[in-house]
Amino acid sequence: MTAPEHPESSASKPLATGVTVTGAGAAAQHPMTQWRVVAMAGAGLLGLMIATTLTRWGAGAGEALRYGAGAALGGFAGIALYHAAFGFTGAWRRLVRERRGAGLRAQMLLIAIACTMSFPLLGYEDVTGLDLHPVIMPMSAASALGAFVFGIGMQLGGGCASGTLFTAGGGSTRNLVSLVFFIAGSVWATAHIPTFWRDFETLSGIPTLPAMSAVRDLGVAGALMLLALGTGAVWAITVLIERRAHGTLENPRRTQSLVGGPWSLTTGALGLVIVSIGCLMLFQRPWGITAGFALWGAVALDTLGSDVASWPYWQGWRAAQLEAGLLADRTSVMNIGIVLGAFAAAGLAGRFKPEWNLPFRSLLIAALGGLMMGYGARLAFGCNIGAYLGGLVSGSAHGLWWLFWGFLGSYAGTWARVILSMDPPWGARAELA
Repeated sequence: MTAPEHPESSASKPLATGVTVTGAGAAAQHPMTQWRVVAMAGAGLLGLMIATTLTRWGAGAGEALRYGAGAALGGFAGIALYHAAFGFTGAWRRLVRERRGAGLRAQMLLIAIACTMSFPLLGYEDVTGLDLHPVIMPMSAASALGAFVFGIGMQLGGGCASGTLFTAGGGSTRNLVSLVFFIAGSVWATAHIPTFWRDFETLSGIPTLPAMSAVRDLGVAGALMLLALGTGAVWAITVLIERRAHGTLENPRRTQSLVGGPWSLTTGALGLVIVSIGCLMLFQRPWGITAGFALWGAVALDTLGSDVASWPYWQGWRAAQLEAGLLADRTSVMNIGIVLGAFAAAGLAGRFKPEWNLPFRSLLIAALGGLMMGYGARLAFGCNIGAYLGGLVSGSAHGLWWLFWGFLGSYAGTWARVILSMDPPWGARAELA
């Protein structure tokens, strides 16, 4: 049985009509579990946990076990992302094209619960004894440009950072191409960040806004109040948009099986809360993805003989990161875990069937999207996970900054899909609902 297109990997086809089908498929079409795929994915994930633990053993048993647990957490993230079809690309496009907001409301649920848990942990470290390291970044023209470029790229590539990982792991050959060029774009950006982009503020004359922390500046209670107002406003706006366009809200997809999927968006959001807070507790830092891609690209260039270690970006603590390798880096380990977890989820759903006969034009667009996401993410201090979700979980204003510019880029990318004949003309939107 041929696997249905996953919502985050359907960039080469027109928008689907009606209710979005998840990676696990509708209940009436649920195929048999692919136990060979599940066994391969499980063996790979177990091997990753063991190899990561052994790699970090020199830093102490506790450190080694934390990294092994991080590999397992990445595996769970891959399962949750795949079974819930939890992506940012398709959700944002559906809001713009179809006036359907369930995906964005699920993101608000994820953000609201994760931040409700993280803000007290960050604000009361003197009580908990935790030594957490939130990501609080300034807001510059370069980071705005990076988020905007990323937003375009994720629509062309057919998936955001997390979406590209889980769809590639779930068998999307198109997103695998996008992932390769995502990695290439990430390491390409590191060649320019310490030089041109460092001086961009001076060259452009556009001032950089200082880093701002809601938890630090408003206190935990104030930050939580701001969180409730912000997520509640977005929720209400999406409800208003959808009801004006359709008269009622779309019937929510329900969880049919926690093992074989599909999951509801609510279940997926709750699963990703576990991943987000689990990462914060394990590694004392928010969940991120694209820094690992830059490392993968740098290691690949180093292996091929390039003197990437001499680049200014890869000096200082990053020199040690490059020398230590992929399994000594928490982000890299979790990324690999996501791919393997999605691989397992696709097997459990009986839907792992890569399509190899893809048009060259579609692959070329996927490659372009990957390059744009990789380069843009480095400028923007991360992607939809590291900068958007991770920034908000940290209480940082740059998470909202990324959301604003990333969504604008996604809007432009949605138009670009029409121009490139990836989607029907804009006037066909009413026929899609």
